[in-house]
Amino acid sequence: MTRPITADDLLSFYQIGVFPMAEHRDDPEIFLVDPEMRGVLPLDDFHIPRKLRKIVRSDRFEIRVDTNFGRVMDACAAPGPGRTSTWINTTIFNLYNELHRRGFAHSVECWQEDELVGGLYGVALQGVFFGESMFSRVSEASKVALVHLVDRLRVGNYAMLDAQFTNPHLEQFGIQEIPKRIFKRRLAEAMRRHADFYAYNSLSASERTGASSIQRITQTS
Repeated sequence: MTRPITADDLLSFYQIGVFPMAEHRDDPEIFLVDPEMRGVLPLDDFHIPRKLRKIVRSDRFEIRVDTNFGRVMDACAAPGPGRTSTWINTTIFNLYNELHRRGFAHSVECWQEDELVGGLYGVALQGVFFGESMFSRVSEASKVALVHLVDRLRVGNYAMLDAQFTNPHLEQFGIQEIPKRIFKRRLAEAMRRHADFYAYNSLSASERTGASSIQRITQTS
């Protein structure tokens, strides 16, 4: 019998560019994915649409990080507009919550009036952030979370933001689709870089506004 996949296995898989999925939320099994073409969001050339820039600058959402990882995963796993089922099953939920407890998996959260209204989660290893899933309960909330994630990764010296696959939602940000062999080469290089997910926390309050995030991202994009 094949032994169950562990959190340590996941860390090893990520280092070689492989990630887990399930057929659907109620399927107890998971399988590994190694796409021939990979979606990567360019940290140095990340495009923010004009309308979204205005929303980010308004600071209409309170941005929190790692304050409620489990709820973010629950929201990402729940059916929503345009999706009747998701690939986040109980096994995946438990594995990523363990990675979160160990400091590898993180959530970026959008809150309004003390309600969680959007966010995303993923895994940080060396100079790479592997984005897993996002959700919105209020228009544009997941996009705002993504902008703040990109700013945090740039401040923290990350080299790569892996989005796994391309989709219309991510095309507006300039996502690139690259062959597996090129992705693996870039991944190996990025895994040699030291990065700090929490370096952003050392910024002053005035440097952690939406306007400051837009300025940092666009001044070199």
